[in-house]
Amino acid sequence: MKVFVAGGSGTIGVPLVRALVKAGHDVVASTRTPQKAPMLRGLGAAPVVVDAFDAAALDAVLREVAPTHVIHELTALPKGGVRRSSDLVPTNRLREQGTRNLLRAAIAAGSRRIIAGSFAILGSESAGRSDGADDPATRAVKSMEAQIVGAAHRGAIEGLVLRYGLFYGLGTSSTDELIALIRKRRLPRVRHDRGQLPYIHIDDAVSATQAALDHGSSGGTYDIVDDRPVSFSEFVSELATATDSPPPFTVPAWLLRLVSPYLARLFERRLTLSNQKARRELGWTPTYPSYSEGLGQAIGAAAAWRNFTCHRQQ
Repeated sequence: MKVFVAGGSGTIGVPLVRALVKAGHDVVASTRTPQKAPMLRGLGAAPVVVDAFDAAALDAVLREVAPTHVIHELTALPKGGVRRSSDLVPTNRLREQGTRNLLRAAIAAGSRRIIAGSFAILGSESAGRSDGADDPATRAVKSMEAQIVGAAHRGAIEGLVLRYGLFYGLGTSSTDELIALIRKRRLPRVRHDRGQLPYIHIDDAVSATQAALDHGSSGGTYDIVDDRPVSFSEFVSELATATDSPPPFTVPAWLLRLVSPYLARLFERRLTLSNQKARRELGWTPTYPSYSEGLGQAIGAAAAWRNFTCHRQQ
């Protein structure tokens, strides 16, 4: 297959490009940053520097590349993670206008299938019933999904939506940031945390995306999550244990709402999503059924890499 990865230099873009190249696909990966092109070339992809907001340029690139498959992983998230709703403004625009431009270009280029990476916490039906239903980020995710599914239902192109859980794993900026905060005891638990959030190891998100290249029903949406949702406080505690860090201190929920209203609303959500449809229709099985196994792998791999580096330096 000839695969165009829009957003190939992002959190999931990099491991996805690496996996697609390893699987033998002809991969073209886009980035907005010229300095990241050599990195993509080093992964084995043909890099393209293009701005998704430039509809004409994107159309020209897709017509020249003529990919059979397009994967939409366009985001513009802060490296240290989202702390406030304003951090999502550029990504919201990419999910609305960027999706529109990419979808039109893919159809014009004659691509057979487009796969859009969405966000389970904002895209799921149960999330839409919460007090965040009118949030700009939620509207943007819903717009992206509706555009992809609508094009599929019109028969313009095969379109699938993958609703990823919260990414974690070795090398992801969010996990690296959390570990740094935990080691400094700057990341607390929330007292009586009743949230239930979906997580997914980055490797499992990549394998699900690969599976969607030739599996799954056009117009379908799939929750790419592990087997068990957990509260953010539980995840933080497990991460502290896995990294031999001091136990996190506990704060009342009202304090988090005061300091960071956006994160408080996010972490208080209760989403009991199921990956059964993805397992059944994509032929996909997560390697790490829960965050416990996934964190163990991530921390173990990091320790092994540090030991290897130390030995080489001796």
